[in-house]
Amino acid sequence: MQLRDKNVIMDEMAMKRALTRIAHEIIEKNKGVDNVAVVGIRRRGGPLAQRLAARIQEIEGVNVPVGILDITLYRDDLTTLSSQPQVHRTEVDFAISGMNIVLVDDVLYTGRTIRAALDALMDLGRPRAIQLAVLIDRGHRELPIKADFIGKNVPTSRQEVISVLVKEIDSKDEVVIQEIIDT
Repeated sequence: MQLRDKNVIMDEMAMKRALTRIAHEIIEKNKGVDNVAVVGIRRRGGPLAQRLAARIQEIEGVNVPVGILDITLYRDDLTTLSSQPQVHRTEVDFAISGMNIVLVDDVLYTGRTIRAALDALMDLGRPRAIQLAVLIDRGHRELPIKADFIGKNVPTSRQEVISVLVKEIDSKDEVVIQEIIDT
């Protein structure tokens, strides 16, 4: 599959503003951050979760627990990914039972990644509530999953791909919409 860049839909400042707004919305919805933890879905959800927790700390003066969730073994397309899928470590070093968990991902598309993440979270304990924060919601849901906090809604066609780049992994912050080119 080849991709052609179409547009940058969020630059570094737009991403920062969206995460700051989401942090405020999380605080408001939860009436503070007592009993709140942030868990990012590995890969790019991890850095976004860490940034959200940092924004919450700046606003509220409270450090919320942050974790990283690996969902590899929970995916329903595991056999199509690779004969030897690469499993990473889940890094949730706190008890999630009874907590309000804010699950963080970069792009919400079909909902299948979130379904896998919900299964993985439930294996760690029984949270009081799970809320979903995404930087981009691009539509095309295949499962009845809806984000509580959205950085930007970006209607797309199925011939488009949204790529979220983060400094921690990609050396720059940017969201790009790309077109799939048939070759």
